[in-house]
Amino acid sequence: MPARKRITTLARRLAGAAVLGLAGGLAYLCLWPVPAEPMSWPAPTPPGYTGAHAPNSRLSGLRTIDIGSEFGPEHIAIGPDSKLYAAMTSGSLLRMDPDGSHQQVFANTGGRVLGFAFDAAGQMIAADAMKGLLAVGTDGRTRVLTDHAASGDPVRYANSVVVAADGTVYFTDASARFAPRDWGGTYEASVLDILEQAATGRVLAYDPASSSTRVVAHGLSFANGIALSSDGDALFVAETGRYRVWKIDSRAHELDVKSASPQARVLLDNLPGYPDNLMRGRDGRIWIGLFKPRNPAADTLARKPFLRKVLLRLPRSLLPLGEPYGHVFAIDEEGRITEDLQDPSGAYPETTGATESADRLYIHSLHARSIGWSPR
Repeated sequence: MPARKRITTLARRLAGAAVLGLAGGLAYLCLWPVPAEPMSWPAPTPPGYTGAHAPNSRLSGLRTIDIGSEFGPEHIAIGPDSKLYAAMTSGSLLRMDPDGSHQQVFANTGGRVLGFAFDAAGQMIAADAMKGLLAVGTDGRTRVLTDHAASGDPVRYANSVVVAADGTVYFTDASARFAPRDWGGTYEASVLDILEQAATGRVLAYDPASSSTRVVAHGLSFANGIALSSDGDALFVAETGRYRVWKIDSRAHELDVKSASPQARVLLDNLPGYPDNLMRGRDGRIWIGLFKPRNPAADTLARKPFLRKVLLRLPRSLLPLGEPYGHVFAIDEEGRITEDLQDPSGAYPETTGATESADRLYIHSLHARSIGWSPR
């Protein structure tokens, strides 16, 4: 075969292979099965960093507490023994002095605790995303309080928890669709839920006297952080997937937050980032962490469920989830912003919340390798 003919034949074969590869790639992006069925929703126009959230660097230069080989202090709280407790990715719950000294593993749940609080007896009540609502005794022994609602519906993604004065435990079940134990962990399950926007998150109430669990409210797009009002009549709940914080009547029962009921109202809307943990601070403050800032590209896809489905077929590193940016702020019970602390460099990654003591502000993080703190 002449050289020119061989070259022509080879070029045709390469072109055919390229066409087949392109067709295969397009077929994958358009047709490959994914677990989520994205829904259209009316995302508000991102406000950017303006007004009370005008850019600042008040969170920059955090000091850190070394946590050795542990990772991801997603939730931090001060216990009734005045010790500092932190939940790690490994399932470990660390206990230490407020300055970080005398660290020890208080307990390991074998799952992933995302939030915890303490009851009147000093017992830790933990929301474990893999196992449900747990009680951790002062000796570190762990038992399951509930992993089902009264209807028998399982708690798939226990996230955050608060204990009322009467002993009632309120906690969030972030998604009724994606359980972290089934989808490769908490982060992967959260990505699936937020991209789908089916709004299956809910608030649950566990009664220790009857060991029963009722649904307080449902219809939330990734129900996350939770805090209790000073009078116990209302719950503040972060709806991560739609950038807002709700105020919900703690006495509600099976309330659909979309029903326009007076028992639920949006307290903060159209936040510049994804709200995560809510923590009561001093002087009536409620601290809120923004996991990451919003990416306008993600909001433009809110009404394009097919394209969001295509995104789910791409590597997670390509998702438009926003750049690193440290941000925590405090509000009063009417939603007025009283403090705003930012670090545009995002040096301390994924600021999921803040815990305030008399002299320090500890910063939570999903993936940090230390505990960040700043003097108060």
